[in-house]
Amino acid sequence: MNARAQRIEELLSRALEPLHIEVVDDSHMHAGHAGAAGGGGHFQVRILSERFRGLPVLARHRLVYEALRSLIPAEIHALAIHADAPGERASPPNFIDT
Repeated sequence: MNARAQRIEELLSRALEPLHIEVVDDSHMHAGHAGAAGGGGHFQVRILSERFRGLPVLARHRLVYEALRSLIPAEIHALAIHADAPGERASPPNFIDT
């Protein structure tokens, strides 16, 4: 895991106390893209946390963006978020495949 992905994981872990978290750096797939040229990376985050229980998708995404505010837009240009509470979709290890 690169330093930027590790920082994302640390910030989300502190803010959301996840039971499972996966950060994928997809920046290499966007070489030449205007956002990539500016230095910001493209990431996917899969996170399983009790903090999401009962919240609509938009509220879950807001929690993630709030935790990562200090990295946007300089470090993070694009972010795909998969945020679930335990028991939704699938729990680990199958959560990674959702």
